[in-house]
Amino acid sequence: MPEVLFLCVHNAGRSQMAAGFARHLGGERVRVRSAGSEPGERVNPVAVEAMAEVGIDIAGAVPARLDAEAVEAADYVVTMGCGDACPVLPGREYLDWALDDPAGQPLPGVRAIRDDIERRVRALLEALQAGQPPTASPAADRCP
Repeated sequence: MPEVLFLCVHNAGRSQMAAGFARHLGGERVRVRSAGSEPGERVNPVAVEAMAEVGIDIAGAVPARLDAEAVEAADYVVTMGCGDACPVLPGREYLDWALDDPAGQPLPGVRAIRDDIERRVRALLEALQAGQPPTASPAADRCP
């Protein structure tokens, strides 16, 4: 079973939404973690609201600090704006998704980010299910 780690700066919006979708859509087929290089105090309440609109509850999620052990355990590391703070270890597949930060955005803006994340997570899970490299998905941007 592949393990996917979603990373962003605060682990309060993008990575939490991605993890929520991956858990919901991937079920028992994938292990999911999320973390942040500078975790916030709580998950963005607008992100929680946007995810609740599509039937996914991330209200109980707690931002977690990124550590090397989480990266070591992951088969796939999806970064979302954490830049150089995300460690790069050999043997891991890295994807960098260029996504706007939902922090401070109104609900319509967060909905658009949520929908983009859902599309990308679906493509990632489909690639994993098909045994294809996730980078083959047109929905994913590849780390340089």
